[in-house]
Order: sequence, then C-alpha cells, then structure tokens
Amino acid sequence: MTPDSSRVGFPDSAAETGIFGDVTDIRPLLDKALAGERLTLDDAGVLLSSDDWTSMVKVGHELRNRRHDPAQATWTAFRVINYTNFCDVDCSFCSFKDEIRSSRGYTLTLEQIEAKTVEARDLGCDAIFFQGGVNPDLPLAYYTEAFQIIAHRHGMHVRALSPVELWRLAEKEGISLETLLEVLKQAGLGSVPGAGAEILTERMREVLSPKKLTAAQWCETMGACHRAGLPGSCNIVFGSTETVEDVAAHLGYLRDQQDRTGGFLSFVPWVFQPQTKNFPIRHVMSWEYLRMVAVARMFLDNIDNIEVSIMVMGRELAELGLRAGANDISSIVIEENVLASRGLKTMRAAERFLSEAGFQPRRRTLGYELL
Repeated sequence: MTPDSSRVGFPDSAAETGIFGDVTDIRPLLDKALAGERLTLDDAGVLLSSDDWTSMVKVGHELRNRRHDPAQATWTAFRVINYTNFCDVDCSFCSFKDEIRSSRGYTLTLEQIEAKTVEARDLGCDAIFFQGGVNPDLPLAYYTEAFQIIAHRHGMHVRALSPVELWRLAEKEGISLETLLEVLKQAGLGSVPGAGAEILTERMREVLSPKKLTAAQWCETMGACHRAGLPGSCNIVFGSTETVEDVAAHLGYLRDQQDRTGGFLSFVPWVFQPQTKNFPIRHVMSWEYLRMVAVARMFLDNIDNIEVSIMVMGRELAELGLRAGANDISSIVIEENVLASRGLKTMRAAERFLSEAGFQPRRRTLGYELL
C-alpha cells in the first residue's frame, strides 16, 4: 500500500467519494476474516477507508463471540497514580506536564503514594496503574521503594511505566533494559502499559513527540518486557492528522510484535482529547470509532482482548463497542489526572452498566484472570 499524504484526516468527505463514501465491496475481506485468514496491511487500509461500518461491526462481534463467552463482558478496578508531572519529553498534545523543576510541578512522596494505595485497596481495587512524566531527577530507588510499598506491603498488582519511562531510566542508571526490568520486577512490578505509542509511524512521531521513542525502540522495549515476564496492553490514539496508511502501519507494528513476544493481553483504541492549543485534532465520529474496534478485532488476530474505554469514549459509545468486537470496558478507574474522565467510579456502576448493556458482568484482574 503506497502512502498518500493527501489522505490526511480520514474518512474522506462525501463530496469526494459520493454520498455513501467509499463503495468498495469489502465482503471478500470480511469473509477472509471470518474464515480465520490473516488480513494484510492493504486489507486493513481498504477496511479503514470503507464507510460500510455496519458490516464490519457485525463481523467484529462475531469474531469476539467466537473467542469469548457471548453472554459475558469483563471489567476491572484500578487506581491511577500519576506520580509526577515533571517531564522533558514535550508531547505536542499533552497539557499534563510541567517543566523540570518548575514551581508548578509535583512529585509524590512515598508517603503520598502509600496513602493513595491504601485508599484504593479499601475501595476494593486490586491494582495500581503507576505512570507519570519522564522526570530525569528521580533515581531508581524511588521506583523500587514505591513498588515495594504497593505490591509487597499492601498486596496490590503494579502496572507501571511506559516504554519511554523505562528506556530513559535505564539510560540514566547506566544499565541494560533487561537488568532494569529484573530489578523492578523483584521490587513488585507486575505488568506494563503499552503507553506512549499513539501512532507508530515516523511521520506521526515527528508530529506528536519527536523526543519520544521511535517505533523500533518502542517495540524493542515492549519485547524486552514480555521476555521478562511482564505482559501488558497496547493501544492506538487517533483523531489528528494521521492517514489510513499510518493507522494500518501502526496496527501492523503491534501485530508483528505480538507474533514475536506474545505479551499484549489487550488492545485499547482511544482518541485524542483537546488539551493544547496548537495540536490539530478532529472530531472522530461514533461510527468511525466503532469501525476501528471492528478492524482491530479482525486484524489483530493474535490479541485476545479488545477494550473500549468508557473513561475516554463515554458510556453510550462503549456499550456499542461491546457489539462491535470489544469484550471489556477497561473500567473502573479511580483518579485520572491526564485525561478528562467520563468513566465509571464504583463497582456497582460497572456491574449495572454491563447488565443494562445485556451482558453478564465478570470482574477480572489486570492479567485477565476472572475473579
């Protein structure tokens, strides 16, 4: 598939493609997915260019039901601890960061981290999502002591540190990534988020954050985590100037990495939120998001779980996503400081949401063990 820079901000307008948009017959590709044949990058591009989203979500839901109990949908409960907002990466879309050693920024003390952990545990959460800015002033001991408090003192699962945080920490400490992961794992690290990917093409890396890891470095870091016995998630964030080719290539990076190391437990599609004045975002239509969920289910044939984020997408769209290929709602999330949250806040709310959506609610751990 040849990249076409003119196709920025898909889908094409009706004026360009006719009232029904792209009328390419996608039935052969849907049949291919239903037959269990692997879709190509070109196939993904065709699907992502098509307006026949209703056919895609039907197939996405069918494939979801073949892999998971059709009557059930899962949820989990964790607290996000954004331990610092000092950051020197300068992502163009982020308003959370503060300049290093700015008087406006913060870094949580270990006592504050423990207090947040105890509060989450008392509310019934079993996991902490520990993530923040890339703060070069923090030593390795800060992380190991925090993880020991969360995991060993209070028995909570620790999912922590995006690839760029890990990469930079290994550089700062002068040790290999493999050595760093072993130290953090012994301290209590249990899994890793596939954060900081957004769109894994070099063109979009330059738009989003030139100081972040390249696509190859991001995949290298996630592969090292998987080989160290630290599974986690992966995602896409779209709704800016990405092209169909960018999105297809991103999904290809994720699938290829999963073929190599097999540690992605789930995939989560998100959209960019308006946080900064100069970062270009566009409105992602509801059907376009559902198409992304369905295409992910068809293309990412080696990732079991597709999550819809109520926190980012809202309840109505998340409910529809569970009929488009997703099997999990990635909630409840207690405390979120980076994104504007539209999510569920209580366990009763999560179970009620899924019940009203027509599913039997099943709680899970971050490792996807059913409770």
